[in-house]
Amino acid sequence: MPNEPSPLRRRLALGLAGTTVLPALAACVAPAPPRVLSVGALFAGRIDDRGFMEAGWRGLERARTELGVATRHVAGVEPKRPLLAEALAGLAASGVDLVLAHGGQNNEACAEVAARTPGTRFVVVQGAVTGPNLASYEVLQEESAYLGGVLAALSTRTGTVGHLSGIRVRPGLKGRAAFAAGVAATDPKVRVLTTFCGNQDDAALARRVALAQMAAGADIVFTMLNAGRGGVTEACRERGTRQIGNVVDWVRTDPQVYLASAIADVSITVFQAIRDGRDGAFPAGAIRRVGLADPQAVRLSMAAEVPDAVRARVQRAAADIEAGRIRVPEAYEGPEFPIPA
Repeated sequence: MPNEPSPLRRRLALGLAGTTVLPALAACVAPAPPRVLSVGALFAGRIDDRGFMEAGWRGLERARTELGVATRHVAGVEPKRPLLAEALAGLAASGVDLVLAHGGQNNEACAEVAARTPGTRFVVVQGAVTGPNLASYEVLQEESAYLGGVLAALSTRTGTVGHLSGIRVRPGLKGRAAFAAGVAATDPKVRVLTTFCGNQDDAALARRVALAQMAAGADIVFTMLNAGRGGVTEACRERGTRQIGNVVDWVRTDPQVYLASAIADVSITVFQAIRDGRDGAFPAGAIRRVGLADPQAVRLSMAAEVPDAVRARVQRAAADIEAGRIRVPEAYEGPEFPIPA
């Protein structure tokens, strides 16, 4: 037949057709985009408390924007073990890759839920628990708290200073012990009035306790509170008392009230924990700690009015802590100041 193609032409046509198909086949087998890490976070308090919880929230938001992780969160859970465990179990059941519990009040609840949910990774920020799928990250608040005690002892005019916190979680207890130790090491004649009022967010209660400490002679009060701190700040403004804050830089926020702030920026460890989870470096079974060696995370911020000689004493104490010449204690054995009726 005159119009039928020769065998050679048929082979060339098939070869050319094959070359046009290859790009389409390549497109079909293109690698899938990398899987996005999903994180579920629990905040046992308000994420607008201008303190510890809000710092954790900032770390979560930074991870979402900078690392491209998917996030969800639960906030406002009362710090009671059954309620915390229920919230953590709910986050794990939602299918996230990493459950982040913000705050040492989650230690027991997180250990319990992690043990029965082996397919999910868990982390406690300011925690002290570990397991096959559980890690803790801790900013050493006690190191900057010790420096706050040094400053308070050098700055008090009445010879009496106060400490006020809310619930008795391990980081709070260590912070109290460190502050009292810093005072005692600097001037053992200075009295420390210390109270755990039982609530991190109750501003009216915190104000009442602070006023009672002031009436007993305290002219500087170190606060380890969340939303409750506002009540102390109000009392300080009324009475002309100075305050030492914690977690974030309160000197920058309110230099008229805050003589210093014992910074322990937990937003950094929240971000680190999520980044480690994304990068395959999750430290299961370990506790990662950050102290004065990382001044972005831990330091004492001081008001401009603090004399150079006092600053130098604080800086020497910081150097001694870093070098191991000062061992910051974790327990306080002294008396406590009662909650006023």
